[in-house]
Amino acid sequence: MRVLVKLSGEALSGEGGRGFDPERVNYIVTEIKSVVEEGFKIGIVVGAGNLFRGVELKNLTMARADQIGLLGTVMNSVYLKDIFERSGLKARIYSQIVNLPDVERVNYDSIESALRENSILIFAGGTSNPFFTTDTAAVLRAQEMKAKLVVKATKVDGVYDKDPKKFPDAKKIPHLTFSEAMKMGLKVMDAEAFALCKKLGITVKVINFFEPGTLLKALKGEDVGSTVVPD
Repeated sequence: MRVLVKLSGEALSGEGGRGFDPERVNYIVTEIKSVVEEGFKIGIVVGAGNLFRGVELKNLTMARADQIGLLGTVMNSVYLKDIFERSGLKARIYSQIVNLPDVERVNYDSIESALRENSILIFAGGTSNPFFTTDTAAVLRAQEMKAKLVVKATKVDGVYDKDPKKFPDAKKIPHLTFSEAMKMGLKVMDAEAFALCKKLGITVKVINFFEPGTLLKALKGEDVGSTVVPD
């Protein structure tokens, strides 16, 4: 089974942190390694919030601020590749925006070859264009690796009808369609990512990634998180 895991940059730094937190990074490695060892083929799209925050770039034009964010995802991807390989895992980085020794251009034959060798695919640089989120990039890269499932690794154990941090009576919604999520105004992903999921027939699973073992449970079909399916 092929799966694209969407990680936030904050996953690397800890909540409110900057840069890289060794404990958090080791946790990510442990969780990803557990699913690779079970035979799952994994792709990763990571954000850059641990390096650059939108508020810090607000004085720049949007296109240039987005370009800085895209480069931040490349930095995070190179970091992850090194950490994965030090842990005995194979990993390859794909991007359309940079030419570095450790970064390959997106190539379908190369992606298939990497998956056959059980390499983790790390997709850097978003969609390669400004104005698109890493959510949209995750769906696009899932399609390129022929994955029909995107796992959004969050700090919340699924989709709720309202913010569970602010509203104690918030109710979890274990299963819904993209149209239902959009109609309810639930911010699972941005509208562009939703539209692409619907068009490509890709399912999104929202989980609390920081509950140990949840990623593996989700991929094995256990009842964790929330599932958002195409209409």
